[in-house]
Amino acid sequence: MRISFLPVFLLALPLLEIAGFVVVGRQIGALATVGLVLASSIAGAMLLRHQGLGVMMRARAEMDAGRDPSRQLAHGVMIVLAAILLIIPGFISDIFGLLLFLPPVRDLAWRSLKSRVVVATNFSAGGFRGRGRTRTIDLDDGDYSRGDDTTRGPDPNSPWRGLRDE
Repeated sequence: MRISFLPVFLLALPLLEIAGFVVVGRQIGALATVGLVLASSIAGAMLLRHQGLGVMMRARAEMDAGRDPSRQLAHGVMIVLAAILLIIPGFISDIFGLLLFLPPVRDLAWRSLKSRVVVATNFSAGGFRGRGRTRTIDLDDGDYSRGDDTTRGPDPNSPWRGLRDE
């Protein structure tokens, strides 16, 4: 029988956060505790903006090069999760959020989760963004019509006729 500790952790987390508020508030005071919570929320938003854009640019570079962007995308998801954990009031969630902002911790998490994650991509070197074999056909108004004129055969001057010959 497999037991999951995630529901137990999610139920215990609010109680642990309240206990953390009490302990920190007793040591540094209530006003300083509220200040720390607000500062961590602002820091989470700023770190999300700064690091999130960098990770997304690296993921885009991986896709442009035709490589698998799954590692960079996973890092992006972990940064969003870290920012959410920092924005949520509480010191325990802030600790986990700060840890997830560290690239070595994200690499460790990715190595442990990558066997469970399937990323389906269809990127090939040079095939992304139309660098492969593409052809644009520019049609005039007379080259195409939706009319029910079935007696008229295909136009021998149509650019579509040349596609079959290739």
